[in-house]
Amino acid sequence: MFDTLTDSFTNAIKKIRFHDDEKALSKALQELKKNLLKADVNHKVVKELIEQVEIETKLKGIGKDQFLDALKKALNELLEIGGSRGFIFASNPPTVILMTGLQGSGKTTTTGKLALYLKNKKKKVLVVAADLQRLAAVEQLRQITAQIEVELYEDESTKNPIQVVQGALKKARAGIYDVVLIDTAGRLAIDDALMQELEAVKKEAKPHEIFYVADSLTGQDAIRTATTFKEKIGIDGVILSKYDGDSKGGVALGLSSQVKVPLRFIGMGEKMEDLEVFLPERVVNRLMGFGDIEGLAEKTASIINEKQAKKLTKKIQKGLFNYNDFLEQMESMKKMGSMSSLMSMIPGMGNMSKAIKDFDFENSSELKNIKAMVSSMTLKERENPDLLNNSRKMRIAAGCGLTQVEINRMIKQFKNAGKMAKRFSSKSGMKELQSMMGQMGGHGAIPR
Repeated sequence: MFDTLTDSFTNAIKKIRFHDDEKALSKALQELKKNLLKADVNHKVVKELIEQVEIETKLKGIGKDQFLDALKKALNELLEIGGSRGFIFASNPPTVILMTGLQGSGKTTTTGKLALYLKNKKKKVLVVAADLQRLAAVEQLRQITAQIEVELYEDESTKNPIQVVQGALKKARAGIYDVVLIDTAGRLAIDDALMQELEAVKKEAKPHEIFYVADSLTGQDAIRTATTFKEKIGIDGVILSKYDGDSKGGVALGLSSQVKVPLRFIGMGEKMEDLEVFLPERVVNRLMGFGDIEGLAEKTASIINEKQAKKLTKKIQKGLFNYNDFLEQMESMKKMGSMSSLMSMIPGMGNMSKAIKDFDFENSSELKNIKAMVSSMTLKERENPDLLNNSRKMRIAAGCGLTQVEINRMIKQFKNAGKMAKRFSSKSGMKELQSMMGQMGGHGAIPR
């Protein structure tokens, strides 16, 4: 999701890579300025960033490494403006959050994403349908909460959001919920009626924090509307939605410094799992092409059970990995969000994330075929792939609508993958894999 910005930094680095004079620095700064403006970063933010990088680089002595260090420092300082990151829990539950934003910003979907994020952290969440202005809002929340298996509070007997909030808070306290997410009304534009309703809901809910959902596709308008909401209703953080669809991406770079509130989360995909905490240091590493191993580890830890992982490792080491194990792993991978987002977290794999941008686990035709094949197997065949002789393969092919040639190909791929997994699960194999990853890491990141 940071492709354009990363390219901006890469292009600037190339101008100074083999030179250490003021002329090379000037060219690098001009390239950086041009690309950042093109990426829709606010011109004042660009001006301050360029000035800081220039001063820092000259202070340490002009060179590629000095320029890179100065750029990294400037980006960290820029993104750290505003304060808290991620989600902050109240000392006495439930933590009440008011979700605000204009219509079409992705507010309701983002409420669902945040609910799932908290659920994955073992929190008991209550989502409140208090947007009674948009006809489809309550139904949309019904579908979302059913999909992610989080409880929804709604009250069809009233059109008054205050009464809905009152009932929801009463239920939350009685049911010992950890978090209450209140989806409030939006408008196509900021007006007095919207602000009056939000003020009334805010007064009743007494939220611990107010999140504003900003549509990144609106560019600098997202920053202007966030600023207006802050002035009129007060906000404690911004969640940037639809960031995966923003080909420029510059809005994230200057948002905190311009609105003076922290950017808390970024929505970077259509799936409910596609929500990331905005942590400046990690974001800067990804912007610079260095990946985010800590973020990847946290994401996998929240999805993959440690006991199951150990059990699976033992099966792989013994060569007992079967089709049931494969299906379980595919379901786990689906919960981790888009493949391109995962790849961008691995050092040196940023370029590969572009190549697989449109790949996702649910809609991959290859994975659909594999699932169809496995579904046509008996339980014994799934647990013991060695049972698959020609007659069984013919039956499976007929059952899933594929040819026997396709079945043979997929079975061969599965066996090869099992052999490779077994090979890399050993200590010597892990060293070999680490060596391979180290070699790959030099290609996708900005050269040091």
